[in-house]
Amino acid sequence: MVFENISRNLNAVCDILELGQLERKLLLDFKRIKKEILKVDGKSYEAFRILHNDSLGPGKGGIRFHPNVCEDEVKSLSFWMSIKNSLAGLPYGGAKGGVKINPKDMQPGQLEKVSRAYVRAFHEVLGEDIDVPAPDVYTNAQVMGWMLDEYEKIQGGHRPGMITGKPLSLGGLEFRKTSTSKGGYIVFKELLSKLGKKKATVAVQGFGNAGYNFAKFADKGGFTVVAVSDSGGAIYDKTGLDIDKVKKTKENKRSVTDYDAKKITNEELLELKVDFLVLAAMENQITRQNAKRVKASHIIELANGPVTSEADQILHEKRIKVVPDILANAGGVIGSYFEWVQNKTGNIFEEDYLEKRLENMMKENFKKVYDLHTRKNIDMRTAAYVLAVQRILDAERARGNL
Repeated sequence: MVFENISRNLNAVCDILELGQLERKLLLDFKRIKKEILKVDGKSYEAFRILHNDSLGPGKGGIRFHPNVCEDEVKSLSFWMSIKNSLAGLPYGGAKGGVKINPKDMQPGQLEKVSRAYVRAFHEVLGEDIDVPAPDVYTNAQVMGWMLDEYEKIQGGHRPGMITGKPLSLGGLEFRKTSTSKGGYIVFKELLSKLGKKKATVAVQGFGNAGYNFAKFADKGGFTVVAVSDSGGAIYDKTGLDIDKVKKTKENKRSVTDYDAKKITNEELLELKVDFLVLAAMENQITRQNAKRVKASHIIELANGPVTSEADQILHEKRIKVVPDILANAGGVIGSYFEWVQNKTGNIFEEDYLEKRLENMMKENFKKVYDLHTRKNIDMRTAAYVLAVQRILDAERARGNL
C-alpha cells in the first residue's frame, strides 16, 4: 500500500517531465532487495536491507526495529531516501533496512544480539562506499555501536564510515542528534518568511527525537506550540505548552498526557485549527479518510510519508501547503553526511561550521523547491520530486544507462 503511494507520486512527475517507459522503469526498479531470517535465542525475525538506486553514490538510509516492518515499507523508504538524497545534493543513493520486532518487549541484551545478527546477515552489502546505514524508528546510537563493532570484527579492521548515528566515542557526531529537527525548523522559518509572517501556532504529532526538538526550537523561537502527542495520546493548550516541562513530564511519567493540559486524541490533534501542523510520527497519518477534516494552513512532514497521495490531492484542493518529507526532514541525512565525511577523511569539523553548512543547504534546497512550485503552479512535493528525479536521471545518463 505504501509503495502504491510512491508509484502514484512518481507517475505525476514522469508526466510533467515527459519521461518515457525506460526512465519510468529505471526509477521504479530496485538495485538490490535482500531478505534474511535472523535467528536469535531460538526465535526468528524477518529482516531486510534494500537498495533502490546508487547512481549518485553509495546507498544511504536507516535501519528500523518495528513490528510492522515489511518489504513494501522498506522498499518505499529506500525509494524516498534516493529522492531525498538527490534533492539535498548529497553523493548518495537510497537504501533502507529493518527488522520485524517489537523492541519495547525486549531487553538490551536481546537487542544487541539482534543488532549483531543483522550485520552478520547483511555485512556483504554494507560498507562506507557500498551502503551506509543509520538509526531509524526504535534504533539509536547504541544499536549503531553494536552493529559497527560486529562489522569491524568481520572485516578485521576499523571501518567507522560504514555506519552513521554512532556513539561519539566511536566516531559519531553530536550535531547529528538534532540535525533533522534543525533542518525542519530552518524550512519552517523560510516558509514563514515567504508568507510574510512572524508569528504562528504549531501542533506537533510525535514527541520522539525529531518532534521534541522541533517543538523545543519553535518554543524557544517565540512561536506558540499548542499541542504535542506521543503513543499515549495528545495534549492541548491554546496559550502554548512549556516544552521543557512537557519533556520532563514524559521522562518521569512516560507520556506527555501526564502534563497538566487538556487531553485530546491523536486524531483531534491532526484536525486542530493551527497555522502549522508538524507530522513527526509514522507513515500514513493523513489519509483520504481524515484529510477533509484537516484545518491547519500548512503541514511540515518531519516523518517519512505521513500524508498519502490521495490525501495530498485533497489538501492541495483545500489550499493547504505541504512541505514534503524529502525536503523538510533532510537535515537528518545531511548530518549523517557530515559524520560520514569526518570518518572517511579524518577531519574534525567545528560545530559552528556544521550549523552554517546545514542552514545554507536547507535554505538553498527550500528555495529551489519553492521557486519551481510557484513558477509551475504545482504542489511542493511534486516540485521536489521533479528536481530530485532530474538529478538521478542525469547521473544515469552520464553512466550510459539511459
